[in-house]
Parts: sequence; C-alpha cells; structure tokens
Amino acid sequence: MHILHLINHIQEIGNGIVNVAVDIACLQAKDGHNVAIASAGGEYETLLADYNVKHFQLNQSRNPLNIIKAAWRYRAILQEFQPDIVHVHMMTGAVLACSLKYGYEYSLVTTVHNEFQRSAVLMGLGDLVIVVSQAVYQSMARRGIPKEKMRVVSNGTLGSPRCSQIKEYQPVLLKRPAIATVAGMYRRKGIGELIDAFALIAKDFPEAHLYLVGNGPERQSLEIQALNTPFADRIHFEGFQSQPQRYMLATDIFVLASYHESFGLVIPEAREAGCAIIGSNVDGIPETLDDGQAGILVPPKDSHTLAATLAQLLNNPELLQLWRNRASQKLERLSVHRVHLETLTVYRELKPHHIYPGKVVQATVNSK
Repeated sequence: MHILHLINHIQEIGNGIVNVAVDIACLQAKDGHNVAIASAGGEYETLLADYNVKHFQLNQSRNPLNIIKAAWRYRAILQEFQPDIVHVHMMTGAVLACSLKYGYEYSLVTTVHNEFQRSAVLMGLGDLVIVVSQAVYQSMARRGIPKEKMRVVSNGTLGSPRCSQIKEYQPVLLKRPAIATVAGMYRRKGIGELIDAFALIAKDFPEAHLYLVGNGPERQSLEIQALNTPFADRIHFEGFQSQPQRYMLATDIFVLASYHESFGLVIPEAREAGCAIIGSNVDGIPETLDDGQAGILVPPKDSHTLAATLAQLLNNPELLQLWRNRASQKLERLSVHRVHLETLTVYRELKPHHIYPGKVVQATVNSK
C-alpha cells in the first residue's frame, strides 16, 4: 500500500502530533508498506530514512502565495508517489488534500489530535476521521462531524521507534523528592497553576524541587512568575529535552495540569517510568490514567487542590509508592504497535484489497 502522510514539519521539538505521525509512518514502512511524509522537513528526516520512509519537501505555511506553490508541489508529489491513502495530521493539509483530490484515486484519512482548536472541525473533510480518545470523539460529534465517519484510535507512545527502551536511559540527577512536568511552556498546560501549587507546599517540604521540562512562547512569563515566589531557587526550568525519559525516571511525582488535553501523550511515558501521576480531570487525560486507577485526577485551573494532592503524596511514602505501582500496570494498550495496527484497520475499510490480502488485521477500532 502507498501511504502518504501530510504534516507541517518533522522537527524534533517535542510536538506530539509530529511524534505520532513519525511513529506510525516508521512502523508502516517496517511492516512492508510504501510510506512517505510530505512536510517542511526537520530532524526526523534521518530516522525516516533509516526506516525507508521517503520524505517530500512541502511547505504548508498559510500565506496566499505559498498556498499556490504548495498546491502545485502537492500535485507533483501525487504524480510521483501515487498514494492509495493520504493521511493528514494538521488542518492546512486536510484542506489541501481534499481540495486537490479530484482526478486521483486516493482515500483521505484525517486525525484530530487537538480538538480544542476551532479549525479542528476541518478534519471532517476526511473520508474517515481518526480521533485519539473517546473524549475527542464526543467533542467532534457535538461540533458536527458525523459519528459514522469517526473511528477512535487511542494514542500510544510506548515502544516508539524514536526512543530507546526505558531501561536503556540513564536517569538525570534530580534533588528529591522531585516533582516534574514535561510540556510545552503554555499557560493552557497548567504550568502556572503547578508553580502556584508548589509555592503553597514548598515551605512544608523544604527538600522538594519542581522541574519544568519543555520550551514554548510563554516560558518567560512563567519564569517571572516563579521568580516572584519565595522558592524560585527550587523551581527549575530545564528547557526542551530530547530524552525526557531521563527526567521521568528520576521523578517522584509527575504532573500534567492542562486545561485541555485530547489525550496526554506524555502520560504513558511517565507511567512506564514509574512516576506517581497527577493529571487534570479533562478531555482524554482520564483515559490515559485508566479513569483514575493509574493516577490521581484533579480539577483543572485549581492550584489549591493540586497543592493538597501533592502534599498528601509527599506526606505519605507508602501512598506515594502505591500510586507509583498503579501507574506501572496495564501498559500494553499504550503501545505504538497497537496504534499502528488499529490505524491500518481504518485504512482497510477504505482500501481493503491493499492491506494484507487474505490476512485479517487483529485490531478493533471503536466506532460508536
């Protein structure tokens, strides 16, 4: 099968959408399919080449002149690659692939990664629409994408071709007990509330330190917020890390305090690393934490409840270990291999004779 993925770029900057697209492209190629990615390029080109995934240069930046150039370039890619499936991961690509589909025989699959974006409804242009959690399924149904078009393929990152096995990473040396998050430096990721929560408990736990791993446009304002607390010397901005697993392996309590989160790709990695986990009770985060069985759920935008939960864990080593143990269980469903198989099952609905002739793909896709 000829599978073409469209994405804005393939830079190694911690972008979850990029990581998901690169993962499944590599596994599809490993499985014997002819796979390509069209993007503006980036550091993952080397990894893709290792897996025999072809890369086409395609700049999808949104200005009128470039859109015209992108349309011509996209048609040239179609002529050369002749895809059976075009799988689009971002909104500009969905409009491009749908608008220029006439005269070609490919089927269009889209994935809704960030349903909270207003333009996410454009992903409904796909012949079939993959949504990454039940929460996204419900949200996009309310916003008008027909239910019969959507297929739930929950995200998973464990076993990614981008990463080594967890046991191969050397933990960084953190001051313990260590509280950490790995996220883009955006207010919507709840970083501000996490800083406030830490400031509320820091006096009672003088050995505790907070580590904020990631970059983003609001980092400077968050650093100023941290400097305005009495505990700035114990709040560490670590920047983007290509191997965040090294931090998670040294972390006692991992926090993802997002206001919105379609899935929470970092949570499976925190679970595999054996962290006790606190997550916002929003969108897809409960699904990543087995509806509260594998981590503690707290309301978003609530630094006081978050602080009380942190204090409860820090005050009780046995309780902390209990939640670390719970996080480490039932990880099979969070594997990228399962995502790969279920994605092929979606393709097979559209191009049944192209995938494993005579062989049944053992994957079940929820399409309620």
